[in-house]
Amino acid sequence: MCMGVPMQVLSMQGTHALCEAQGRVERVDMLLVGDQPAGTWILNFLGAAREVLDPTTALHMQDALQALSLTLHDTQSASAIDALFADLIDREPPLPEHLRSQVVIKG
Repeated sequence: MCMGVPMQVLSMQGTHALCEAQGRVERVDMLLVGDQPAGTWILNFLGAAREVLDPTTALHMQDALQALSLTLHDTQSASAIDALFADLIDREPPLPEHLRSQVVIKG
C-alpha cells in the first residue's frame, strides 16, 4: 500500500527539498509544487511533493498515520487512538453540499 506522508520543508536544493517528518529526513522532488520556503508542509508521495498543505491539515494527517500505526501494532488503548482524532469525536460528520438538500427531517 502506498500513501502520501506530510513532511515539512527544511531547505530547497534546486528542484528538490530536504524535508522532515517524524525525525526522518528525505530528499523530495518539488517540481509539481515549485520552490517552497522552509517550514512549508507538503504531501510527499513516493519521493515527490504532490500538494502544499496547511499546518492544520498536515497535523491531522500525521495523527491519522499515527493512529493507523497504533492499530496495526495494537500497543495502545482505544482512548489513545481517540485522542488522535479529537477533531472528529463527539460531532456528526457534515454531509457534502449536494446531499444536504435531500435530508428528510422526521418529527
